[in-house]
Parts: sequence; C-alpha cells; structure tokens
Amino acid sequence: MDNILNDRLKESRLLLADGATGTNLFAMGLETGDAPELWNIDHPDRIEKLHQSFVDAGSDIVLTNSFGGTHYRLALHNAGHRVAELNIAAAQLTRKVCDASNRKVLVAGSIGPTGEILEPNGPVSIANAAAAFKEQAEALKEGGVDILWIETISSAEEIEAAVKGVAQVGLPIVYTVSIDTNGRTMMGLTPEDTVRISTSLNTHISAVGTNCGIGASEVVAAIKNLATAKDSLGVTPALVAKANCGIPEFVKEKIVYNGTPELMARYVELAANAGATIIGGCCGTTPEHVQAMRHAIDNWTPGPTPSLEEIVEQLGEVSQGARAQLKGDLSVAGGSASGRGTRVSKRRKRPNKSD
Repeated sequence: MDNILNDRLKESRLLLADGATGTNLFAMGLETGDAPELWNIDHPDRIEKLHQSFVDAGSDIVLTNSFGGTHYRLALHNAGHRVAELNIAAAQLTRKVCDASNRKVLVAGSIGPTGEILEPNGPVSIANAAAAFKEQAEALKEGGVDILWIETISSAEEIEAAVKGVAQVGLPIVYTVSIDTNGRTMMGLTPEDTVRISTSLNTHISAVGTNCGIGASEVVAAIKNLATAKDSLGVTPALVAKANCGIPEFVKEKIVYNGTPELMARYVELAANAGATIIGGCCGTTPEHVQAMRHAIDNWTPGPTPSLEEIVEQLGEVSQGARAQLKGDLSVAGGSASGRGTRVSKRRKRPNKSD
C-alpha cells in the first residue's frame, strides 16, 4: 500500500505538525463546553482561518478539527447522528487550505478518545468502540485526509479499538498517547508499552508518539524512552512529539500556557535529537510558536541525544517516573501499571485534552 507519510519522511529529515486547535478556537470565540466540531458547519471560515495560520507558519502536517468526532463524543452535544457530516466537513476544510499552498502539506484526520471506559473495566466493548472509530475514519477519508491520526489515548484497549476500526479504511495510521501521570498515561501505559502495543496490532503503524501531557520536558523524556523501546523491540514506526506549550496557569480566570516561542524552538531541537521526526505543538501552541518551531527545524543540526540534565535545564523539570524509565526502571508507578486502570469517570467533558 502506498504510504504518503512514509514518503514525506524519506524526503525530509523532520516534519513539522501544527499547533493547538482548542486554544486558538477559544481565542476566536468558542465557549468552554462547546463542541469545536460543530464549527465545521457553523463557522467554516474560522476553521479555515486557523488552518491557514498554521500553513503560513510552516506546518507540514495540519490536523482536522475532528478530535471529538466519534458518535460517543458528539452525542454529548446532541450531534451523535452527525458523524459523517461533521467529519467530512472537517476534512474538506483542511484539504481546501492545504491544497491551496505552494508546497505539499499533509492533512491528518484527528481522532480523539471516545470518552468511555472500555471493557473489561467499563461498559463499552472493543468491538463497539472500533465501529465508532471506523465510522469516523470513513468520513474523514471521504473528506480527503491523507493520514488517520489517533491522539491523546490513555489505555491499551482504546489503542486496540481505534487501530482495529481505522485500519479498515486503508490510510496510513499514527497514534499518540498522553503521558501525564508520572511518566505514564492516566491508565498506566509507559512509552515502552506504547511502542510494544504496535507490535501486536497486526497492522502497519506509520508513527507512534506522545502528545499533550504536562509540558515539553516530559514529552522529550518520553521520546527518549520511546526511542529506547523502538531499538529494543526492533520496530520502525516514526516517533511523534506534540507537546503542550509550557505549563498551564490561571490568569484572570483563564488558562494560559506559559511557553514562549523560544522555549518551543528549544523543545524542537531536543525532541529531534532524542529521536522524533514529526514534531508539533499541542495545547496552548499558537501560530507564532509554530513559526519559531519552523525556524528551529530549518536550522537544526543533528546532535547527541539530550541528557536528562540538559532537558531539565532547557525545558523544565521531569517527573520521577520518567526519570526512572530513563534509567531502565519501570517500577515507579503512575496510573494502573497494566494499562487497565479505572482512574477516570465514565464521561469527561473533553477527554484529557483542552488545547
């Protein structure tokens, strides 16, 4: 099967993904608790404007506005019956902007968690979740995406369901987890677990990685651990880093991310030296940050893998769990170490990602 993502990675040392969707839509008037996906129909001009800002900033990959596009998530906004409509629109809007560029910009269909707990710890079966992911992926493909980009996942079961569902659509697959609990996902997955899962899916995975989480330093540490796992397991997926823009702070009753463009540029260099070949920003990352990241990529000279001390000095503190993993110690717990934890409520307003 032709794989446009792998081809682009062969052409370029590094690919730059885009920045935050939610943060930037909030600045355009999206209200907390509203579904961004509805804007694909209600305010398509604003979605196009956001995508255009990332293309103008230099992104090689732009994600669609479809993170909450399964019927499980859309049902919370009385839109569970609009999966096809909203996801097709999301893909078409992004495709329109990217195709108008004078360079090749890939369209990645963003697919977030269902927001449900899957069996054996919850009521939703892997088969039913897979069907929901397939429904969304089919609509994104119809709208014209190049890649299916599963992101902000926390459990092994949801990775399995998502990949099982989207694999039936026949596009390159990327999945990323959110390392946000002492070097693990909320449901206990380590970077090593994240890579190991790719070997058991009976499906070609173009890239794996981490997004969101608790800051750029933790993402770079996770990339180091992902790279070690890749080498140990002898697998080939590219590595994705999509870090939040610094640490969130409450300023005048609003969440503001404290990362500067200079910090995100340093993050790009460290992530690349740690082994990431697809690098972008998550929550809080604006086009201004992405532009600085573009400059960093264009001027990057490969260097040695960053040490823990360098990561902390350049980007900030790293959790004890991540520190232990860098030393080969997986005994420091975060969430449920098996990846089958129950530390989430049945429904979260916006699963683990409010970028």
